[in-house]
Amino acid sequence: MKPLFTKSFVSLTLSMFFLSTGFYFLLPTMPLYIKELGGNESQVGLVIGLFTIAAVIIRPIVGSLLDQIGRKSFIIWGLSLFAITMYSYTWASSILLLLIFRVLHGISWAFASTAIATAVTDTIPEQRRGEGMGWFGLSGTLAMAIGPLLGVWLITEQSFAGTFLVATLLVLIALVGSSMVKMPFQKSSYTGRMRLFEKALLPITFTVFFLAFVYGGIVTFIPLFSTSVQVNPGLFFLVYAIALTFVRFFSGRIADRYGEAYVLIPGLLVTVAAMITLASTAGLTGVVAGAILFGFGFGSAHPVLQAVALRLVRPDQKGMANASFTTAFDLGLGIGSITLGWISEWSGYSALFLVAAVFGAVSLAIYLLTAKQMNQKQESAQEA
Repeated sequence: MKPLFTKSFVSLTLSMFFLSTGFYFLLPTMPLYIKELGGNESQVGLVIGLFTIAAVIIRPIVGSLLDQIGRKSFIIWGLSLFAITMYSYTWASSILLLLIFRVLHGISWAFASTAIATAVTDTIPEQRRGEGMGWFGLSGTLAMAIGPLLGVWLITEQSFAGTFLVATLLVLIALVGSSMVKMPFQKSSYTGRMRLFEKALLPITFTVFFLAFVYGGIVTFIPLFSTSVQVNPGLFFLVYAIALTFVRFFSGRIADRYGEAYVLIPGLLVTVAAMITLASTAGLTGVVAGAILFGFGFGSAHPVLQAVALRLVRPDQKGMANASFTTAFDLGLGIGSITLGWISEWSGYSALFLVAAVFGAVSLAIYLLTAKQMNQKQESAQEA
């Protein structure tokens, strides 16, 4: 069996970790920075949202171009623009200027993250795709656990300028590390008009879209919910990260050896159970149990879904597959956060988590209804 942890795989995974850590610096700090510039609540939402909108719009284009041009140039230019824009926040003297920087930052994130995720798939042996994507996905999970804590600590001990500088340095480390990796790729044989999407990906993108609703509810409202039941929000994410890391040791291997259904069905069921647990708790025990269940469920399902997306297209369409997968996840996360926010405002946190459980069940139902069809498409795609 071909090795998984090659120099290229490790370098690209570490590059994604440093890039994502710099990105997650901004989650807790950007709203505070907007307030310091004189922004109001609606401007906070606009500035935060523009980043995601810009990334979602540009991702499909990047995905198609990755299959035609290659990965490395997009990684280099994407990381370079990301670093420049990150440091440029220091010079933002108005909300308008900050909005411009956010659009550029969203574009650079789409370039860099999509290109790195696609390049790493070229280094993973086909027989170990689920396992490889699981370990690669861990880079983002650990960054999500570490980044916000470091960001808050830096603005407390240093300043916003110091925070942006450290984040920029992390991105530059990612740039140096990824620039030294050889990235051969299989150029797409398609010569017609630019294709931004492949119909074979529809079932998996809808599955991911509704799963991302659940994730959006967790990352957006767990800090508020935990505080309301007198639990440190950081505890949830710490336990979640530990559970997710543990499950990655075997979930990908099971999917590669026995098939993705053996991981996805239990994973999505456990994700639903996590939401029901959180909906019915009012203290520490329930929060910890919910974190463990969500770490096991989401942590096993998410990377396997990405592996399925890659198998649904020809080997020369990996860029399109990664872009479609990430776009579906970003849209689900954003729309889910807004939808669940309305539910929380009107009906409270228990209703929020119960509705999130319904979204998780919808994700599972879509997979079950389309699994046979996707298996057939996977076989034909790999034979092409």
